[in-house]
Amino acid sequence: MHLPPIISIVSKKRAGKTTLIVKLIPELKNRGYRVGTLKHDTHGFDIDHEGKDTYKHKEAGSDTVVISSPWKISIIKDVSQEMSVDEVLKSYFLDVDIVITEGYKKANKLQIEVFRKGAHEYPMYKKGDKSTTIAIASDTPLDVDIPIYNINDIKAIADLIESKLLLKPL
Repeated sequence: MHLPPIISIVSKKRAGKTTLIVKLIPELKNRGYRVGTLKHDTHGFDIDHEGKDTYKHKEAGSDTVVISSPWKISIIKDVSQEMSVDEVLKSYFLDVDIVITEGYKKANKLQIEVFRKGAHEYPMYKKGDKSTTIAIASDTPLDVDIPIYNINDIKAIADLIESKLLLKPL
């Protein structure tokens, strides 16, 4: 079983992770890749809505609820502990070429940090850090020893992802 490569888009709160991801997805799709995304939520979440049939199933005690249509499938499943990124990939992402995670700072996967000067004083990455951060997407110059990309240069960021994770060497 071959797991797809992962790039994690990380940052402190409200720096623009989701914004970057929703711009990267169509760029990678236009290049012919099948893209999956995985968002990390440390606070818990609820995707179902009161009054819907699936909500009623879950409220009645179902441990797993699946809703399926000709176009999509959604699963709500209780877990006894948080699944690792690799466990989630093995269960749900074997049919994609790349997975972009939002968050998962501590998952030991290659990551691109998003930094906006209006959101935070300093990036998480510091010069000399031994980390899996391969670049920073920023709206300001920074004094770091890894590549910095303009946060709006989606093609260049996608080029980096493609060269590091998707293109096979000849």
